[in-house]
Amino acid sequence: MRKFFRTPKGLLTIGLAAMAAVAAPHEGWRTAGVEIACAVAAAAIVDTIALRVRQGKWMFPSGAILTALIVSMVLSVQVPWYAAALTSTFAVLTKYVIRRRAANIFNPAALGIVALFPVLHTGQSWWGSLPEVPLAAQSLLVIAGVFIANRVDRMPLVVAFLGVYFALFTAAAFAADPAGVSEVFRAPDVQAVLFFAFFILTDPPTSPVGYADQLTCAAIVAVVSFAVFEWTGAVYYLLAGVLTGNAWEAWRRATLHARRVRAAAAAS
Repeated sequence: MRKFFRTPKGLLTIGLAAMAAVAAPHEGWRTAGVEIACAVAAAAIVDTIALRVRQGKWMFPSGAILTALIVSMVLSVQVPWYAAALTSTFAVLTKYVIRRRAANIFNPAALGIVALFPVLHTGQSWWGSLPEVPLAAQSLLVIAGVFIANRVDRMPLVVAFLGVYFALFTAAAFAADPAGVSEVFRAPDVQAVLFFAFFILTDPPTSPVGYADQLTCAAIVAVVSFAVFEWTGAVYYLLAGVLTGNAWEAWRRATLHARRVRAAAAAS
């Protein structure tokens, strides 16, 4: 366990838990605590069984706990406990179903929330991004986010996404009625997009490593998020953007692998 909490995944788990602890008093310990507990318990049980079947041994379900924390901190604390549990469980299962070679294609938390939205109609408040706490406490979001993004070497992805994202909405404010996009510049949307950029967009298995690829992915995610917001107004516009970016990255990796296979075959 000591070794795990030195890894990026372990450090992210600590960071999210700390942010949840800071935000929970403002949302109500009972409601927030029940949501997190149900989401984590359900996801951890399912992942533990799946890991046992796949690996042949008992393993700590670190990925499931991380996914459940993100799901519960994005969903509103007012959603029924079973909605958080079902969403987290579904999200974990997608890692084993929708994958290519050794890695999952989509960010599990994002896919779980978007896929079950038509069924559960879950609200999203992104309460874990600390929109209701004092400004000084909100610094935890930035400090933890910058630390994690640097640790996984995804800071260009974060900066490029935020730059394109706010540039598009700023242009829209000048081109049309500013009231239509004003909410993205206010709480809780500002905190939500930071949480998204730092902790969801930078997911190592589903995001690019190379800096040039990170810039391309950032632009895709920002443009799709903006388009979904403008054309549909869907509450999951950020998550729709990252899923599109995940799909592009999976296609890029598959194309690169195919080229390498053809080159190796030609060389032999």
